[in-house]
Amino acid sequence: MKDRRSFLKTAALSAAVFSLEGVSAAPAARRGAAKPGQPIVVSTWDFGRAANAAAWEVLKNGGRALDAVEAGVKVPEADPNNHTVGFGGYPDRDGRVTLDACIMDEHGNCGSVGALEHITHAISVARLVMEKTPHVMLVGEGALQFALANGFKKENLLTPEAEKAWKEWLKKSEYKPIINIENSSYGKDNGAAAFSPLQLPGNVYNHDTIGMLAMDAQGNLSGACTTSGMAFKLRGRLGDSPIIGAGLYVDNEVGGATSTGVGEEVIKIVGSHLVVELMRQGYPPEKACKEAVERIVKRSPSKAKEIQVGFLALNKKGEHGAYCLQPGFNYAVCTTGNCDTLIDGKHYF
Repeated sequence: MKDRRSFLKTAALSAAVFSLEGVSAAPAARRGAAKPGQPIVVSTWDFGRAANAAAWEVLKNGGRALDAVEAGVKVPEADPNNHTVGFGGYPDRDGRVTLDACIMDEHGNCGSVGALEHITHAISVARLVMEKTPHVMLVGEGALQFALANGFKKENLLTPEAEKAWKEWLKKSEYKPIINIENSSYGKDNGAAAFSPLQLPGNVYNHDTIGMLAMDAQGNLSGACTTSGMAFKLRGRLGDSPIIGAGLYVDNEVGGATSTGVGEEVIKIVGSHLVVELMRQGYPPEKACKEAVERIVKRSPSKAKEIQVGFLALNKKGEHGAYCLQPGFNYAVCTTGNCDTLIDGKHYF
């Protein structure tokens, strides 16, 4: 009888484990999971491909995921043609470019800056906050003072093109976000005319962040998130991007998540932390992101129809997935040196 009871107990346990693993492991091939020990980097939006390529240069040589995500997001930060991140970002309604960024490593260490002016690479300042101070976040003048004291050079981040857009916006000063307006491929894919932000000076663009997650050859995870925030925002406004748990969260035992879109709605559900905790319960990345999006819809059903929010997640197995409110959100994937992959996120509406 004892042997029979032991056999039944073992069989029941095995069935439970199989069932739990089936939730996250069975669709792995469909989601393009990295092979064990194979580095991978994912990031939000089509400009993430160039960022991923820079991150891959670190990962392919056995480098640390933390170094990879910093190197990766510095690419769009320095791109004057990207008006939602770093140098060339659209200013607030007073004409001042302010940057937000955060970073998190495999040990749970994190650093953040908010409303930082005059410094292109906000992500590198955030990393120094993590490594050289007892704090997690520095903001405004204090963040700038810290950056200058650590060798960063003060510069003018407002490019002529961004200044022109701001001055056009001032004529009406209307704050009406248009979903995915800066996703250059979205209008074409949906049969619409291609838009230039300068053709729409009365509007605000909510495609505003690069979030990046990486796993290195040692199986360790790190993440970074950086933005110039909503164009023509109220001075002092912070979105989710510099907030650990909202715009970015990494747990090296489980996975990482990041977000993009209207940050206020992400903050209200502590979105990236929620996604990671759902993955801890066995949800695959895409399903975890979907659950977070559905929570936003449940909180504000009418508002959710008018905005964009997207989540991107990478788990410890190298599986990745995304989900968003509206069509038009995509994310870039780089593994085994192929950094051209762009995947459309599934959407609620």
